[in-house]
Amino acid sequence: MLYGVGAVALWSTVATAFKLALEMMTPVELMWIAALVSWALIGVLVIRRGQLGIALRQGWRTALWAGLMNPVAYYLVLFAAYDRLPGQEAMALNYTWALAMAFLAVPILGHRLTRIDILAGLIAYAGVWTIATRGAVLDVAFADPLGVGLALASTLLWALYWLLNARDHREPLVAQWQNFSVGLPVLTAIVAFGPGFAWHGWASLGAGVYVGLFEMGVAFVLWQMAVHQVSRTAKVSNLIFLSPPVSLFLLHFIVGEPILISTLIGLALILAGLGLQQLQKTPSEAAAERI
Repeated sequence: MLYGVGAVALWSTVATAFKLALEMMTPVELMWIAALVSWALIGVLVIRRGQLGIALRQGWRTALWAGLMNPVAYYLVLFAAYDRLPGQEAMALNYTWALAMAFLAVPILGHRLTRIDILAGLIAYAGVWTIATRGAVLDVAFADPLGVGLALASTLLWALYWLLNARDHREPLVAQWQNFSVGLPVLTAIVAFGPGFAWHGWASLGAGVYVGLFEMGVAFVLWQMAVHQVSRTAKVSNLIFLSPPVSLFLLHFIVGEPILISTLIGLALILAGLGLQQLQKTPSEAAAERI
């Protein structure tokens, strides 16, 4: 449980880290630094666990497409959303990925939607609408339609990634390192032919390193350790509900974002929908969606 609390505590800081970092660099530059740091960290862990030989010999066919989805596509879209929206809005909208997974599992895996799934979706996406319209729920003119679209697209990419990985038998740490090994050269090319490599100061470098270490690296490892060491995995998966309130607190007091009433109402609806969906799942199903 302590490992789980540690992972959630780190994830609670990343919305603030994203906003601070994106004040100093572009989403592509942030993604490149973070990916490089995470690739190096996870590579060291793979070597320490004696798994480098396995990582070099097998699994690369899966890594070729998986690495393009995560980290490349998912994080670039997510960072672009954070670049356009207040952190509180991007963070809250991103939390609907579990519901997106439930709906996408119908055409991809042949699952059936239950009444609980449909009700949970209606409640949660009412929260999305509240956040997207910033409380003007009868007004179809979104405050930032592109930003909202990017945030919701990130949930689709994340859900698709895990659904397509349902038959991925690679060890999680090895898979993560292979995916970053594929994604890093792609990100390097995007930066080289896009904004180019530029020095933005030590603060920007520190922000990128922080995101790479804690959003993509240490938190991932802690979460894996938590899931594999508790007797009842649903207890750990429910810890994720602690993250949004802490994220809002940090965004308000560190970034200086005023907390919008529409965000609080929308986030409450999203968490209510996720909680309702969680009630019908077995511990193994709940854990599988959080890994």
